[in-house]
Amino acid sequence: MVDYQSIAIFLGSFGLITLSSRRIGQFFTVLRLPMITGYVFTGILAGPYLLGLIPAESGSMVDIVDGIALGFIAFSAGGELYLKELQTRMRSIRIVTAGLVISTFTLGSLAVFLLSDYVPFMWEMPVAGRLAVSLLAGAILVARSPSSAIAVIHELRAKGSFTQTALGVTVVMDVIVIVLFSVNSSIADGLLTGIGFRFDFVLLLLIEVFLSIGLAFVVWRILQLLLTRHVHPNFKIVGILGLGYGVFALSDFIREFTHAHFQQEVLLEPLLVCMIAGFLITNYGPYRDEFLTLLHKVGPAVYAVFFTLTGATLSLNVLTDIWAISLAVFAVRLGGIFIGSFVGGTLAGDPAAHNRISWMAYVTQAGVGLGLAKEVAGAFPEWGAAFAAMMISIIVLNQVIGPPLFKTAIKLAHEAHPGAKKSDVGAIHNALIFGADGQALALARQLRLHDWEVKVAHRHSGETKLVEGSDIPVYAVPDYSLASLREIGAGGVGAIVSMLSDEDNYRICETAFEHFGNANLVVQLNHRANHAVFGEFGAFVVSPSTAIVSLLDHYVRSPSAVSLLMGLETNHDIIDLVVDNPDLRWVPLRELRLPRDILILSLTRDSQVMKVSGHTQFLEGDLITVSGSLQSLKEVALHLGS
Repeated sequence: MVDYQSIAIFLGSFGLITLSSRRIGQFFTVLRLPMITGYVFTGILAGPYLLGLIPAESGSMVDIVDGIALGFIAFSAGGELYLKELQTRMRSIRIVTAGLVISTFTLGSLAVFLLSDYVPFMWEMPVAGRLAVSLLAGAILVARSPSSAIAVIHELRAKGSFTQTALGVTVVMDVIVIVLFSVNSSIADGLLTGIGFRFDFVLLLLIEVFLSIGLAFVVWRILQLLLTRHVHPNFKIVGILGLGYGVFALSDFIREFTHAHFQQEVLLEPLLVCMIAGFLITNYGPYRDEFLTLLHKVGPAVYAVFFTLTGATLSLNVLTDIWAISLAVFAVRLGGIFIGSFVGGTLAGDPAAHNRISWMAYVTQAGVGLGLAKEVAGAFPEWGAAFAAMMISIIVLNQVIGPPLFKTAIKLAHEAHPGAKKSDVGAIHNALIFGADGQALALARQLRLHDWEVKVAHRHSGETKLVEGSDIPVYAVPDYSLASLREIGAGGVGAIVSMLSDEDNYRICETAFEHFGNANLVVQLNHRANHAVFGEFGAFVVSPSTAIVSLLDHYVRSPSAVSLLMGLETNHDIIDLVVDNPDLRWVPLRELRLPRDILILSLTRDSQVMKVSGHTQFLEGDLITVSGSLQSLKEVALHLGS
């Protein structure tokens, strides 16, 4: 009989623990540690060995949560393998992947086998059993973490041949490791049951692989039907997660049914099924974007639940006995990665400078590795929990040191393009406008009316001159390179406005983003299809094709606000001020004596826009946006800052 009360209590308490886990994970990121390390740490605290908030008797509920999470992880692993993005570096990806798989699997399996005399749960095992455990461990050590690699690449805005190869290898490896694990799992089961390597065993192994592939095509078709439905995205997410769990439940049923009726277990690998289905939905059909969007939406919650539960089920009593073994295997894995990546890169003809540092890109492990370790724990209950504790400790070590190593490798390869750091000088009231038409000059004159220092630049073979009737300088530059921008003082301006072709606009914004951290970027867009490419620079994009319609719309709905914004109210304006009065530190807004017509619209602190209320307290360096009459604005500027 199902104990619904116990289930409800478990779900309620675990839900609260997971919420706490997410906050603790965010705290770990402040310490420059991976968020999943915080999840595992929280699970360990809440687990049966410490606080006991998650009891050891929660087996059935843990199995359900694991099934849902593992299905999601396998779908994500398959979804990351998008063939069109790997074509240009496919030769290097294939060879380096082969080198890593061979070296890591061989050395990892050999290390576990040779150290088996020192591993407590392997002491009583025969040679065949030790070999089975070693094969499973070697397969899991091959796993990588595409999500962690992608996060590092996005953070550093990395691009180049080294980065492309590293990402391709990482994604392909997670697919290969599931196939490798599936084969080794069947071999291990045969070794542990004493079947041996007979012809019928090999035939059964092939049948299992083909049945898994066939089931994957069925799951793919179901996913397609689900994604075609016109329902709320949350219903589709529930359907995807439920389908992933259904694959695991079906695999368990087939295994038990065949064992009971045929005295021979048929093992369909659910991770392989879901991974192939995710690969198919991503590469064949129009549903890639929607599928990945849904996975991305639910991913943080699933990972928080899964990694927290992983920590809660970690056998600490076993871990205290095998920590030295875990460190030894961890070191051997690093050696295998170095050998495989160096030899593979050399055979692929990659630059020697890249081959010497490429091992640093392949250390990180996360979801797939943990999922495989937990699957072993469920498939082999006699020793699986102890095995999982050993492997999880190795994976956590790899997850802690892997991302910093990958960042270092990208920087050594000179393929990092992060944004320049903003200094604390506050708002700089001067602007550089790129453009050669009347609009650029009109904008320059308008800014001059508001006491901004302005200069205009465009690509032309000529000399610097002044606009007739004013003191606005127009610079002629040979190109829009970093050297040319520095020569005209782009590094010292508060705003860069680019009103050229989208190609030139992109080149200017990219250079300014990487080298001039204090400049706000404003772009006049030519083609709406290019809107998204400027988002990575944090640029403000103005599209003439839609700006007029939006302006007219606001004139209809709020004409007074638009008149103020457009500068049509001759006695009112909107300006930015930097708070630099030390006497105002921590003083609430409601205690300031400001003119009655002054309205503080926003406050920016450490690049974060904050809501403003009467309780808002100011700090030196805060950037505030203020609206009011010209006379009142002058009073506020004298009182608050510059």
